[in-house]
Amino acid sequence: MAFEKIIAIGGKPGLYELIAQTKGGFVGQSLKDKKRLTVSIRSKVSVLSEIAIYALDREVPLSEVFEAIYKKEAGAQTSVSPKADKLALEEYFFEILPNYDEDRVYASDMKKILSWYNLLLKSEKLKEALEADKTKD
Repeated sequence: MAFEKIIAIGGKPGLYELIAQTKGGFVGQSLKDKKRLTVSIRSKVSVLSEIAIYALDREVPLSEVFEAIYKKEAGAQTSVSPKADKLALEEYFFEILPNYDEDRVYASDMKKILSWYNLLLKSEKLKEALEADKTKD
């Protein structure tokens, strides 16, 4: 499964795997508890493959950020909690993405990225998605 099949739904916590398309939307399955959810086409949906982080020189795809975290943590959960204070999150992000744009990447974005990383890792979808992303290029 690639990042094209993993989505975030506005107003809903966590991440969802895209299961099927329906007439008026699609069906997603929660990576956390495997519950299925029908989502209207009008809902705000973000596909992980389309999300990028602002850096000083370019926009870095989320898959590259996840890969940098994966390498830093040697395939384990993040060493800093997604609920950590702003300073701890900024220090961590400087380690994994030294040129991220401090003015455009907020602590809330960092928290979301770290929690998504941990959720993908726990659901065993991260390694699979990273490998699929590499073969796609």
